[in-house]
Amino acid sequence: MGDKSPLPASVDETLALLSGGNYVGERSLATVLFLALKLGRPLFLEGEAGVGKTEIAKVLAETLGRRLVRLQCYEGLDVAAAVYEWNYPRQMVEIRVAEAAGAATASDRASLTNDIFDERFLIERPLLQALRPDDRGAPVLLIDELDRTDEPFEAFLLEVLSDYQITIPELGSIAAAAPPIVIVTSNRTREIHDALKRRCLYHWIDYPTAERELEILTVKAPAAPAKLSQEIVSFVQALRKEDLFKLPGIAETLDWAEALTQLDKVALDPQAIDDTLGVLLKYQDDIAKIQGSEAARLLSDVKSELTGVAIA
Repeated sequence: MGDKSPLPASVDETLALLSGGNYVGERSLATVLFLALKLGRPLFLEGEAGVGKTEIAKVLAETLGRRLVRLQCYEGLDVAAAVYEWNYPRQMVEIRVAEAAGAATASDRASLTNDIFDERFLIERPLLQALRPDDRGAPVLLIDELDRTDEPFEAFLLEVLSDYQITIPELGSIAAAAPPIVIVTSNRTREIHDALKRRCLYHWIDYPTAERELEILTVKAPAAPAKLSQEIVSFVQALRKEDLFKLPGIAETLDWAEALTQLDKVALDPQAIDDTLGVLLKYQDDIAKIQGSEAARLLSDVKSELTGVAIA
């Protein structure tokens, strides 16, 4: 990670910042990202899995020279895993040492109670870590896939996202000296409560157009032959029009390009598609639906379309 860099001063500088991290973004994304940085507001990114939401936080941390603090959400996530917990074994050792030294009076016991709830015994988890000062500047806090958690955890986040502070009953409130840059992502498997969304700026990241996906492929998978890249993008774009359980995202497109390149393919053919569909599609029902004649039909349409474009 490089030295700390200043925040972008315009939308154009934000676009350049993303480009500097090899992220191909649209101007609408750069605009809302610039505003989030300028206003010190969390940015809530929603969209299908694999469209590049998480990557934005990584690019920000890299290009701004900031520490990345990531909270990966999951069902059952609680304060102990996300914010802090007390180091109970160390506290017990402290109590045993005090007892052995003869802490028997009421005042001794009261003092011991205060001592064991000192920050020395605090285990910091991602949310608390993100509030701590850093020589490189406020970190980038990524709260990834928030929709996997439940509503009580969302409610807890309200204090963090509005005041950039956390209240620990035994210690009081711990506030950030400088607010972290917060990116919250959701795959929209469930709706996030309005109270949390109101504290954020919002942006929906959709599947890319064919032109932008080809640009992404050129940047992220430069080893793939030009003809193969065009056919990959056209085939994936055609797949997204099919009635599948899970449409392939940009991440799957890049994985597929890498896999086909490793197999020394310079163009798509029905056999190569059938052999590698598991890189692109992650559900057996989807693979079974596309494999064979349907894949051959889609490929034929893609090649005809690309030939027509080349002639034109």
